[in-house]
Amino acid sequence: MPKHEKNDIELLRTWTLPSKATLGSSVRAHGILLEMRARLPVSSKKSLVLESGELVLGMTADARSEFNAAAGVVSAAMKDIETLPVIPREIQDILTIKPVERHRWLADGRLPSAGTRTVRLAGRARQITFHVFDPKVVEELLDSGAVDEWREDDIAAAAENRRRAAYKAKLTRSLKKKSDEEATAKSETAATNLSDWEEFDRDGLLR
Repeated sequence: MPKHEKNDIELLRTWTLPSKATLGSSVRAHGILLEMRARLPVSSKKSLVLESGELVLGMTADARSEFNAAAGVVSAAMKDIETLPVIPREIQDILTIKPVERHRWLADGRLPSAGTRTVRLAGRARQITFHVFDPKVVEELLDSGAVDEWREDDIAAAAENRRRAAYKAKLTRSLKKKSDEEATAKSETAATNLSDWEEFDRDGLLR
């Protein structure tokens, strides 16, 4: 919270974010903060901040009822904080993966979806829908090093695809060359098999 506001704070409460919840990600920690704020009344949202891995709720003394209500909401939510679904930007930071990798592994089933969520973009009428992920699954992937194996598999698959594409292109060129040669041979054969060619030429009928 801003320094000029800290001097007015008399009501303060903190909650430590467990590593099981953040999975070692600052992006995930910030996501948890936003999730907590979303559950609070508009007037209380900015009173909750993230500082050094802790959620901090601070208000002035004359806002005790509001403070107690907000603290109750956060405390209740903290009980299930470790089961909060992981959103795309969080899983990318936790597993150190790129968006293209997330899309590819989600599409081929290696990265299982825990469902979808639809949200409205801030200040816009447009909504977006995206997949979310089970934090337990994400933790297992992180601990097992599965991402490195998937990348190696993708590299091998890409090399195989290039080999097949090169073979197919070579085969196509070979078949086209053979077809052209056969067409040329047929044309030459047809020209040499004209009946009575010499007689026409000798009699001057082609002049």
